[in-house]
Amino acid sequence: MRRQWGGIERAVRGHLSKLLAGGVLMTMPSVVYAESAQDASVGAEADTTDADIVVLGRAQNYYRVRETMIGKVPADPLNIPQTVTIVNAELIEDQGARQITELYRNVAGVSNFSYAGVTFRGFRQIGGAYYDGLRGDVFSGFSAPQLFNVERVEFLKGPAGMLYGPGAPGGTINYVTKKPSETFSANLRGIVGNYDRYGASGDITGSLTSDGGIAGRASLFYEHYDEFRDHAESKTFVADGGLTFKLGERSKLTAQATYYDQDLPGALLRGIPTDMAGNFLASINWNHNEPTDFVKLNAQVYQAQLETELSDAISANVSSRWFQYNEHQNYHQTGAPYDSDGDNVVDKVIRQYRDNTMDITGLSFAGNLVGRAELAGMAHTILIGGDWNRQTTDYEDLRINPEELGGPVPGLSLRNPVYGLTGPADYGRASLSYDLSSVRGTRYGLYAQDQIVIADRFILVGGVRHDWFKDSNYPGNEAASGDATTWRAGAIYKPRPDISVYVNWSDTFEPQSAGNQRAIVGGPFAPVTGAQIEGGVKTALLDGKIQTDFAVYQIVRENVLQVDTSLPQVSGEDQLAPLGEVTSKGFEFSISADITPDWVALANYGYNDTKITGTAPGQSISNAVGNRFVNAPRHQAGFWTRYNVRAIDTSFAFGGQYVSEQLGFDGERVKPFTVFDGSITKKLAFVDIMLRVENIFDKYYAVSGFGLANGAFPGRPRTAFVEVRRYF
Repeated sequence: MRRQWGGIERAVRGHLSKLLAGGVLMTMPSVVYAESAQDASVGAEADTTDADIVVLGRAQNYYRVRETMIGKVPADPLNIPQTVTIVNAELIEDQGARQITELYRNVAGVSNFSYAGVTFRGFRQIGGAYYDGLRGDVFSGFSAPQLFNVERVEFLKGPAGMLYGPGAPGGTINYVTKKPSETFSANLRGIVGNYDRYGASGDITGSLTSDGGIAGRASLFYEHYDEFRDHAESKTFVADGGLTFKLGERSKLTAQATYYDQDLPGALLRGIPTDMAGNFLASINWNHNEPTDFVKLNAQVYQAQLETELSDAISANVSSRWFQYNEHQNYHQTGAPYDSDGDNVVDKVIRQYRDNTMDITGLSFAGNLVGRAELAGMAHTILIGGDWNRQTTDYEDLRINPEELGGPVPGLSLRNPVYGLTGPADYGRASLSYDLSSVRGTRYGLYAQDQIVIADRFILVGGVRHDWFKDSNYPGNEAASGDATTWRAGAIYKPRPDISVYVNWSDTFEPQSAGNQRAIVGGPFAPVTGAQIEGGVKTALLDGKIQTDFAVYQIVRENVLQVDTSLPQVSGEDQLAPLGEVTSKGFEFSISADITPDWVALANYGYNDTKITGTAPGQSISNAVGNRFVNAPRHQAGFWTRYNVRAIDTSFAFGGQYVSEQLGFDGERVKPFTVFDGSITKKLAFVDIMLRVENIFDKYYAVSGFGLANGAFPGRPRTAFVEVRRYF
C-alpha cells in the first residue's frame, strides 16, 4: 500500500510540475515542514523505502528566524541594536491567521487601531507598511493586509528614518513575500466554518528546468464568510506567482505578480455606538449599512529583485515595485446617536450616504551595495544605498445628508433596525456632482551605514541618511517640498554569543501636509520629528531554544503643528506653529521557548504610557484626548503554546490576549478585554486536519474606540473552522 501511494504521489507531482511550467495552475503560498534528518523532531517518521516521500516534522527553534533583512543587511536579530519581532510562516499557519490584525497579539507594543491602522508603541499609524523593503502597500484604506502570499512579518520597533526614510515613530512593518524555490513542494487546502465560511487554496513551487536555472511558484486563494454584523460579507480572491532566474553562480533575478480582489457587501463597518462608560447601545450584530452597500477592492502588484555577489566581500541588490489599487465604497456613515422619542433613552443614529472611489498608483525603486572588510583588526560591514518612491492618489467623493439635516437619508434605530426602506435611487444622486481631489507624493533618499565588530564581543552601528520630498494637492494647488537628515547609532555588547546587551538611538521625520505649508498660515514648517532612545537585552539560549527580548524605550515626537492663539488671523486663516510634543515611554518583554521537541510556548507583555508633553494653551493634538492618546492601552499581553502528542499524531494549541482600558476619540471608555483561542491539529495518513476556535468563551468586547458617532469596533464572537491540508 505504501509503495502504491508513493507511485500515486510521484504522478501527482509530475502533473503539478507540468501545470506550473505551463503557467496554468496558480495556487496559494505554502508552508511545508520539510526538514533535514538531524533537524526533524522526534514526532516525525521518515519513510526510507521511497526517496520521494518528504519528511514532515517539527524542529527545535520552530518559531525562530535566524536571519532578517529588516536592517537592509542580512543579520541575526541578536546583532541588531533595536527591538525586532518576527512572526514566521509556521506561527502564521499554526494560528490560522488570514490578515495582519490576527497577529498583533504576538507582538508586544502593537495593537489594533482600526481597519488597516495600528497602534505602535502608543502612536497611530495608517498604511506605510513595506513589502520586501519597498514602499507600496495596497491595503492603506479600509481593508486589512492579507497574509496569503506572506512568508513572514517583521516588526522593527521605534523610528527607522535612516533605513526607510519618512515614517511614523512607533515602528515599521515589513512583509516578506513568498518566493519561488528550486525544491519542489505543493499543497492543497480547504476550509469550512460557522458564519458560512468556506474556501479553498493551493500552492506549487519548484524548478522548471533540469539544471535548476529557472524556478517557479504559483498560487490561488479564495475564501468567503459572513461577518457577524448583519448582512455583511467578505469574499477574498488572491492570485500570486513568480519566477526566479539564475544568472550565473552568484546572481539571480526574481519577478513576482500578485492580484487581489475583495468584495465586501455591506462591510464598510464603523463601530457600534457606546455610552461614555463603554457600554454598547446596540447588539454587536447591528449594522449601520444597508444590504445594498459595499466595498470593492481590486489591486495588482508587480515586483522584481536582482541580487548579485560581485565578490566574496561585495554584494548588491536592486529592486522595484509597481502597484495599482482601486477601492470603491458605497455606505451609510453614522452620525451622533440621539433620543428620537423623548424618553431619555438614546435609540437612533443619523446617517449620511457616501459614494467614493479611491485610485492609487505607486512605483518604488531601491538599491543597496554591501561591502565587508577587515580594517585595523575590526570587521566592517558597510552599507550604501538609496531609494525612490512616487505615489498618486485620485479621489472621488459624494455625500448626501441625513433627514435630520434636511437631506433624504433616513436614520436607523439602534434597537429595531429596519433596512431596505430607501436606497441610493431615492437620494437624487444623478443630479449631484462628485468632489474630486488628487494627491501626489514623491520621496527619495541616500544613506550609508557602517557596522563594526570588535573582538567578537562588541558591535557598533552608525548610519546617516538624507531625504528629499515633494507633495502636491489638487484642487487647492497646494505644494510643499523639503529635505531632512536622519541618523541611527547603536552599540551591542555580547558577553557570550547567545546574549546581546544593546543601546540604540534613532530618529525619523514626517513631512507636514501640503495644506499646512502655505505662507498664509505661517508656512513652510519643518517636518514632524520623532527620536527614540532604547536599551535592552536579547538572548538565544540553548542554541536558540529559548529566546528572550527585553527593552526599555522613550520616544519624543516634536514639531506637531497647532493653531498659535497668540497670533492674529491673516485673511481669516488661523496661524500655525510647531508647538506640539508627545512623549511615549514604556518597556516590553517577550519569550519564545522550545521546551521539548513536542512543546513550544510564546509570551509577551508591553507597558506604554503616551502623553502630550507640549501643546498650545487650551488645545489638544490629533488622536489625543486631553493628555492621553486614543486607542493606546497602557498594558498588553499575549501568549501561545502548542503541544504535540506523538502517540496519536495530534497537536493541541491554546492562546490568549489581554488589552487594558483605552480611550476613544470623544474620551469614551473602551473596556479592557481578555480573549482566548485554541486549535487541535490531527495528522492522518494523507492529510492534516485543524479545528480552530477563536474567542472560546464568546467574550462580548470592543477592540478599539472610534468616537461616539462612529462607535467602538466590536471583537469577533466565538468562531470556529476546520481546515484540511494536503502536502506534496
